[in-house]
Amino acid sequence: MLREFGAIVFDPWNNPEVRGLHGYGRETSASARAREAWTFEDSRSGASRRAKLTGHYWETLHIDLRMVDTADFVIAYCPTNIYSVVHEIALSRLERKPVLFVSPPIEFPSYDALAKYLANDTVGTSLLEKLKTELPIKPNERGIPSLWYMPLVGGENFFDGFGFQLTTYRKRHGWKGTAIDERERRRPPVRPLLPFLESLNERLPAKWDNRRKTYVRNDDWLLWNIQESGKVEGPHS
Repeated sequence: MLREFGAIVFDPWNNPEVRGLHGYGRETSASARAREAWTFEDSRSGASRRAKLTGHYWETLHIDLRMVDTADFVIAYCPTNIYSVVHEIALSRLERKPVLFVSPPIEFPSYDALAKYLANDTVGTSLLEKLKTELPIKPNERGIPSLWYMPLVGGENFFDGFGFQLTTYRKRHGWKGTAIDERERRRPPVRPLLPFLESLNERLPAKWDNRRKTYVRNDDWLLWNIQESGKVEGPHS
């Protein structure tokens, strides 16, 4: 399931850097140049330039559709203040495929350090407060997902980190540290994704039924077989 887009959808065992095509401050150099070519000029040349830039829509949509169609489940990494992947998530859910959603804590340590440094500077503090209203500086220290995602994804499919930094995985796969690892070391995930993925080899996930007040079978995972030994065989074709 290796594919980059906006937030990110990928094979988590490769422990990749998160590099998106469309997110705030995360464009590749090629996509950044393309964005710079945009114009609102109301003329033939302006219309031609906009048509050239938007003409890639169908190719992008085709990639999105193939990504969802060929996946058994989708992993979405989506810091709540950066990018929305509702289209891919909605499409996956329409196909009854599970979406494993990683919603990490959102922190701005450099901003906080600067605010502390300028605490006695009236002008600096005032400028920082104005900057806060102009930029998407909205801490989310618990990584609480957007209300848009909750009904789409389902309560048991949310995670607040990957767990790349856990000793077990670093030793097993020889991973080197990334920016994600450093953030997770500072604030270890309460519910990391990687242990959950490993558990799929042993059992299928359940979900909570509020009416019965207990865990019940999660029908989103019914395309996966179980051997008599209790091991998960894998998805049907």
